[in-house]
Amino acid sequence: MRFDLHLPACHSLKEKRAVIKPILEGCRRRYAVAAAEVGSQDKWQRAELGVAAIAGAPAHVTEVLDAVERFVWSFPEVEVVDSERTWAA
Repeated sequence: MRFDLHLPACHSLKEKRAVIKPILEGCRRRYAVAAAEVGSQDKWQRAELGVAAIAGAPAHVTEVLDAVERFVWSFPEVEVVDSERTWAA
């Protein structure tokens, strides 16, 4: 899953990291997924996050990614511009 985020209150890369870090760590801890910033690293007010999950059943992956998506949307300091899911077999 990929998230394209807008961070309107950030005015430096340090502020951006302070906003993105709890999102990524929360995803990893709560949902046991791999999560990282995968794009727009040099832009203050943009972030692209990638999340990956593996499970024995596609329904479980869907459930986990639904929860991760709700979690990311729950942060008032970020605006989710776009989110996209891709599946690999």
